[in-house]
Parts: sequence; C-alpha cells; structure tokens
Amino acid sequence: MGESVKTIDLAKRMIALSGLSIQDDDHPTGDIQIKMTGLRPGEKLFEELLIGDNPNPSQHPKIMQALESFLTWDQLEPHFSHLHTYLQKNDVYKIKNLLSILVNGYNSEASVVDWLTTEQS
Repeated sequence: MGESVKTIDLAKRMIALSGLSIQDDDHPTGDIQIKMTGLRPGEKLFEELLIGDNPNPSQHPKIMQALESFLTWDQLEPHFSHLHTYLQKNDVYKIKNLLSILVNGYNSEASVVDWLTTEQS
C-alpha cells in the first residue's frame, strides 16, 4: 500500500497541483484555507487490512490469508428484506441493530449523527 502520507501534506500538494495557493497567516490572499476539524464519529486514523488476529501463511512467503467468519448466502438473504424496509423508513437504529447481529465484531456504541441534515442547517 505504500508509505503513510500526512493529510496536511496531501491537502497542500492537491492545492498546489490545482494551480492554487494556500491561504494562511503568512499568505492572507491565498486561494484555499486549510482548516483542521478533527475526526467525525466513525472515522479512523488507520486502515486495517485484516480484521482478525489469526492470519495463516499461503504458498507465497509474503502473502498471508485471513480466516474471517462470514454468513452464507442462505443465512444472509432473508435479512435483506428487513434491511430494505429499514432503509426506506430511514430507521437508523434498526439498521444498526441488524448490522450488530449480522456482522461479527460490529459494536457501535457511537450515537447516530445525520451529517447531511446537520450540514444543510
């Protein structure tokens, strides 16, 4: 996946590559200001390629195999009608509950935040 890149460095490069300049205390007439807002609920600092702690070796010494639990199609399919109903009603709490039942390891203690509604207000 390559080396880690700081978000601020990525933002600065994207601004420069767009032919624009950064607006800050040293350059008050710049085009774009970078504002640090912090993490939103559910955002992560790092991405994990493996969820479990039990990778197994493969035929290639540098490639590992993940052993993760999953539901068969026969187990999963009946829940789609419920999910569709919850989505149509925008019943986020029932959606979260269904995910906690179906997705092994899913445990969301975070409160529900509707960012679209919040940003439009």
